[in-house]
Amino acid sequence: QVQLVESGGGLVQPGGSLTVSCQASGGEISDFSRMGWYRQAPGKQLQLVARIDRDTTGDTTIYGNSVKGRFTISRDNAKVYLQMNKLEPEDTAVYRCNAYPYIHKFWGPGTQVTVSS
Repeated sequence: QVQLVESGGGLVQPGGSLTVSCQASGGEISDFSRMGWYRQAPGKQLQLVARIDRDTTGDTTIYGNSVKGRFTISRDNAKVYLQMNKLEPEDTAVYRCNAYPYIHKFWGPGTQVTVSS
């Protein structure tokens, strides 16, 4: 069974940068044509942050309005990455990757990103 595992989170000051990554065990990231990064802050709903679709012509990326221009999603055959720049306290959340649309059984533990001075 596929298990997605995220890494790279941490504590960063406002305005800073961080890159989180996601890899699969029991399967391959390349098995999924559409992958997304999601986040959930305490007391808030799950939010799709960014999505990357791969087909024979290449990759297409889509971003939520709150991160557009600051975050960049990318992928290779083994991992999906989320580069986060100009981080804001509102970006504080647990970040998880999953297929798009998400498949419940594939949720991993996530990685905590905390933006604070």
